[in-house]
Amino acid sequence: MKFNIDEIIKVTGAKILHKTNTEGTFKLSTDTRKIDKNQNDIIYLPLRGENFDGHNFIDKALENGAAGYFTQEQYKVNKNAKFVLYVKNTLIAYLELAKYIREKINPKVIAITGSSGKTTTKEMLSSVLETTFKTHKSKLNHNNEIGLCETMFSMPEDTEILVVEMGMRNLGEIQLLTSYALPDAGIITNIGSAHVERLGNLKNIALAKCEIASNLRPDGIFIGQNSEILNETLKYQGEKILVQISDCANIEIEIGKSAFDYKKTHYALNIEGEHNIENAMLVIEAAKWAGVSDENIKKGLLNYKPIEKRWEITKIGDLTFINDSYNANPESMMAVLKTFLSVYKKPLCVLLGDMGELGKDEIAYHKKIGGFLSSYKDVTLLTVGELAKFISRACTLPSKHFNSKQECANYIKDNLEAGTTILLKASRIMKFEEIIEMVKNL
Repeated sequence: MKFNIDEIIKVTGAKILHKTNTEGTFKLSTDTRKIDKNQNDIIYLPLRGENFDGHNFIDKALENGAAGYFTQEQYKVNKNAKFVLYVKNTLIAYLELAKYIREKINPKVIAITGSSGKTTTKEMLSSVLETTFKTHKSKLNHNNEIGLCETMFSMPEDTEILVVEMGMRNLGEIQLLTSYALPDAGIITNIGSAHVERLGNLKNIALAKCEIASNLRPDGIFIGQNSEILNETLKYQGEKILVQISDCANIEIEIGKSAFDYKKTHYALNIEGEHNIENAMLVIEAAKWAGVSDENIKKGLLNYKPIEKRWEITKIGDLTFINDSYNANPESMMAVLKTFLSVYKKPLCVLLGDMGELGKDEIAYHKKIGGFLSSYKDVTLLTVGELAKFISRACTLPSKHFNSKQECANYIKDNLEAGTTILLKASRIMKFEEIIEMVKNL
């Protein structure tokens, strides 16, 4: 969307420090690499973060063809610009303009958060909504302030429903996001131990997640996974729908498929696992609220396919790898292990790595996974990582720990039985997809 200078000043409260020509309408860019000299309608908006400062690239933006720029530094002006706009905080200006777009296009907004499953739920819900409405969604995991702005700025003007993912690392972050997104519907997939290192305890995690309802419209709806901690924490006074797996009947799970009955209707997914059925229940309720028919909900659920590093299947020779290593916390790891070990045929191997940001109890959380696995038989356990070694130590299964991913890849290539299916699960920082590439290259 383009803005004229008067709109920008009205929305952001910007002050003009310098101008020679402000006529016309302009697009914003936060990346100098995306500014084209053939364009003359770009305003550069420099953002500041912990490890970068876009103000250092203002000269480059002008050299690349930007017409003007925003700045937080009112005493430093490059007069090669056609205009210079001062704001106290460029990120807040970005958010205010994003909110302006949201209100101008005025789609229904559905915001999704959770300790795990939020990206899957966002993708699954978008697949369903697209059967009926012109739908726009956050890309991948663009779930912070900048990601929210990028999502809104890329929203087509005929968008009917906007689906946004909201992440958090501390209290107050989701509340900030909702104050600009102004959601009509809020979804919490679950409340678990992810980010407990930063937030201290599960109660604070619940408080942070429930901020998704802090700016939820009174006539909107909240949808979540029924749990004691959610019921204790959520303060939203509007319509609420809480779901749990026991609400389903006739659950059938096999490789690449799940089927279930929910509220007297039969649904199917082209992905396995009770945790994915739980995500689908949230999607069904949100889609019904939005006005999608049962037939289109069924169609959209079947159209959903997992995205990269989420149940991504790769075959190398006689071995099958299932890469679910986009992220991990104790709850998501146990859910995935339960599905894998109950659905796939032997021989089976689970390759587990460190789970990050679990705080002072991180060793205990890893030992818990080892204890969970001890109830299974005839499974090979491999671990990589300083914390993952405690999974092996606490597990009664045959296990082997490796100090490096290359050592692990070598072992897989040389020792695993032909026909073995290997599940990879770890936090993103472990980059477990590299193990698959290492095996390929051996």
